[in-house]
Amino acid sequence: MIGVGDMVLLEPLNEDSFIENLRKRFDHNEIYTYIGSVVISMNPYRSLPIFTPEKVEEYLPGLDEAYRSLRDQDKDQCILITGESGAGKTEASKLVMSYVAAVCGKGQEVNKVKEQLLQSNPVLEAFGNAKTVRNDNSSRFGKYMDIEFDFKGDPLGGVISNYLLEKSRVCKQPRGERNFHIFYQLLSGASGDTLTKLKLDRDFSKYNYLSLDSATVNGLDDAASFRTVRNAMQIVGFMEDEVQLVLELVAAVLKLGNIEFKPESRVNGFDESRVKDKNDLKEMCELLGIEQSVLERAFSYRTVEAKMEKVSTTLNVAQAQAKTRHKVMGVLDIYGFEIFEDNSFEQFIINYCNEKLQQIFIELTLREEQEEYVREGIEWTNIEYFNNAVICDLIENNQNGILAMLDEECLRPGTVTDDTFLDKLNTICAEHQHFESRLSKNSKFLTDHSLPHSCFRIQHYAGKVLYRVEGFVDKNNDLLYRDLSQAMYKATHSLMRQLFPEGNPAKVNLKRPPTAGFQFKASVGGLMKNLQTKNPNYIRCIKPNDKKAAHIFTDSLVCHQVRYLGLMENVRVRRAGYAFRQPYEPCLERYKMLCKQTWPHWRGPARDGVEVLLTDCSVPAEEFAYGRSKIFIRNPRTLFTLEERRRACLEDLATLIQKIYRGWKCRTHFLLLKKSQVVVAAWYRRYAQQNKYEKIKSATLVMQSFTRGWKARKILRQLKYEKRCKEAVTTIAAYWHGTQVRREYRKFFRANAGKKIYCFIIQRIMQKYFLGLKTTVPSMSPIDNTWSAQPYSFLEGAHTELRRIFHLWRCKKHRGQFTEEKKAVYEEKLEASEIFKDKKALYPSSVSQPFKGDYLEIHKNPKYLKLNSAVEEKVLLADVVNKINRANGKGSPRLFLLTKSNFVLADQKTGQVKASVPLPDLTSVSVSTQSDGFFALKLKEGSASAAKGDFLLSSEHLIEIITKLHRTGTTAADKDQINIDISDEFLVQFKQDKVCVKFIQGGPKNGTSAACKRKNNRLLEVSVPSSP
Repeated sequence: MIGVGDMVLLEPLNEDSFIENLRKRFDHNEIYTYIGSVVISMNPYRSLPIFTPEKVEEYLPGLDEAYRSLRDQDKDQCILITGESGAGKTEASKLVMSYVAAVCGKGQEVNKVKEQLLQSNPVLEAFGNAKTVRNDNSSRFGKYMDIEFDFKGDPLGGVISNYLLEKSRVCKQPRGERNFHIFYQLLSGASGDTLTKLKLDRDFSKYNYLSLDSATVNGLDDAASFRTVRNAMQIVGFMEDEVQLVLELVAAVLKLGNIEFKPESRVNGFDESRVKDKNDLKEMCELLGIEQSVLERAFSYRTVEAKMEKVSTTLNVAQAQAKTRHKVMGVLDIYGFEIFEDNSFEQFIINYCNEKLQQIFIELTLREEQEEYVREGIEWTNIEYFNNAVICDLIENNQNGILAMLDEECLRPGTVTDDTFLDKLNTICAEHQHFESRLSKNSKFLTDHSLPHSCFRIQHYAGKVLYRVEGFVDKNNDLLYRDLSQAMYKATHSLMRQLFPEGNPAKVNLKRPPTAGFQFKASVGGLMKNLQTKNPNYIRCIKPNDKKAAHIFTDSLVCHQVRYLGLMENVRVRRAGYAFRQPYEPCLERYKMLCKQTWPHWRGPARDGVEVLLTDCSVPAEEFAYGRSKIFIRNPRTLFTLEERRRACLEDLATLIQKIYRGWKCRTHFLLLKKSQVVVAAWYRRYAQQNKYEKIKSATLVMQSFTRGWKARKILRQLKYEKRCKEAVTTIAAYWHGTQVRREYRKFFRANAGKKIYCFIIQRIMQKYFLGLKTTVPSMSPIDNTWSAQPYSFLEGAHTELRRIFHLWRCKKHRGQFTEEKKAVYEEKLEASEIFKDKKALYPSSVSQPFKGDYLEIHKNPKYLKLNSAVEEKVLLADVVNKINRANGKGSPRLFLLTKSNFVLADQKTGQVKASVPLPDLTSVSVSTQSDGFFALKLKEGSASAAKGDFLLSSEHLIEIITKLHRTGTTAADKDQINIDISDEFLVQFKQDKVCVKFIQGGPKNGTSAACKRKNNRLLEVSVPSSP
């Protein structure tokens, strides 16, 4: 081992040997040294092989002790990582996460949680870390993570709290420093498409918020870091759309920095601001989904509410640009103590937090431990140390503390400036031994030229820090005008609305928000209370040099940090004290199984039980001491030995419990099997007896049935024999009587004479009937219904059947005389009857009229030669019809031609084809019930023929035209049947409009023919004369 690994064992113990031991170990890459369980970590400023997961457990036994106490003793732990900025606190927190991942169990869910815990660091660093003059990856916020564990010691999840993000760094960075990492990572690592969607350019110089003198950092690859952050966000649980929302917000912040304002004078003499170039404002509004006018007004105006009145005031340019209970292990990684050339409100708050952490270290490690020894009656020599409670009181005192006076200045009416705040400090804090100011009443600082007039100096536990009061009041107010909050809440960007809930008009709060100092003081107070509920474990980080270089060890810098961290006092207390203490009752309860006298129950006082236990375990007397209520153990190795023996004993007890349980389980299983066997045997015997009984019963029934059958058959044979005897006697008697009768009456009748006479008479009657039909048979006309009368009732069936057969034969003879043309005419007449009979008044007059078809003699008339050549198919019907005009209801003559596939309308004079419509485009024909000749041909919607609408026509041969249309449509296999609609009111489509055609009964004065009149744009009225 290089040097001394645990400073408690260092001899001789003084400041020089302490520093020399740290140097020796640092030179040999041994960066971890211990004071008992407290870890001293030296920042090596380079990567070492000890940071691999395999080496974590070996190099951090302090963390192992904390984890074992959490897992085995159910004590919540916290790990406090403290030190200056650049001392390696962030890397130490990563190492803690790696340790948790290394020592915990395996499994899909456990590995997922461990991966999320590890990957939370890149996300937090990207949005909360930045390069400073002292640290290339400085945390600009405080982070406290509670890691929850189950009873096995496996992680279940974590809760992260953050403290005081350095918001001012977004707008302005000191020389030599950068903005937060995420801005540079996004511009360097995002793809071209992503930057286009975010309306960004890779050139850092185009954005005012990005400092150019240190935009790139040696050894830091922003592009690779961006890919790491994107992957980490997915592992932690960000959805893809949520990642996009975050990147849009980052891009909007960059755009916000490019918005510049110009002053304009108003009529009332006040200045107001206006946006110079609105291009960046427009792109920002597009990213966030805000109306440009709303955001511009929020940048330039401020609304002040007093009671029930609202006043809108303009902002000047400066104002516009400024604005389940589980085991828990807490890990605190918070900003280190900072001393810069120019220290402002942020450094004051950061150093106040470090003072509180130093105070809790003093309270728990130095003061409380010594007080506990005295309280418990342990022999103890008091060790002196510096208590920084006086510095904490200077800052946080509710009456005269610096934060209280700063809040008072921010809240009081009148003119409030940083100078008035400094005057108040000079008045109230002048006599405080840790406060220094050039203008204070203390005359010893009047000639101190290292102390400027606008500054004050505080002597912290880590050294004196000079604070410039400029900006203290504004930064403490941390005001965000309500107009900006409400404008952001109006955005369609869901993440933006969540970040500004106070902008909701329904939740307007006129109460002044708490100051930044008050909020941080409350947060630090809550953090201190949380830490005090847990068992503390410390990692004290030390910076070996100010050059951020490897292999350089500056004695004076390290010595200064050792002094203000109180490490020497910690070693002295640790040397003289005890590593472990516990009340007697829980100690006895935990280790009682190690001694037969205390196991399983100890009847006496707990202290006596512990004495018996330690004596039986042969623990040396110098390794422990008895207090009034607790047992104190000096060396952790003694405790580890007890734990190992307890674990072995628990294994034996577990084996015994397993043995007893297995015996009980086997006995229970055997008894269950035995009981089941008895039940099964009983049921089987029952089943077997049932089967045996059923067989005996079945056999008995068979025997009974055979016996009964034999007896029945015997009786049946006897009865049949007796019956045959009786029948034989009856037959013999009948024959005998017949013989006697025939002998008696033979002389009167000849044999079979009556039957023969009956048959002869019937034959003569039927012969006379058939010969009579020859003269009385009716004519051969199928419509002749006459038939001769029925002569005898017994011929009724034959008479009716002969009449039917004769009618069928006569009809067949009549049909045989028809030609094919005449047959088609009769079929058309029959179809017309089916369509119009008892439905249209015009039908009876058309029955006697033959269907001629070609009324124009189109093939013979030379006038229609051109029209005949235009029609390629055979013309089934040619007639003159009147096409009704919608405008006036008058008709114009047209030639109507019907073929097998279409119908044609042509001009009567010229023979020119006006319209040719395929029959498949004809859906239905509408006619009235009266004696008119009007009919409408309705075409299929959407077809080419329907472009000019339906046809409303009138003809003297309406019955024939519609019958032939219907017949042609029905006989074609590839056409749908044409519907015939018979109604006195129907709609006709004329181009884009539908017109109602209505038929009414006219009087004698209307003439003898139907007349059509236009009533309005939607109605044609047809007046039909009444029938005589």
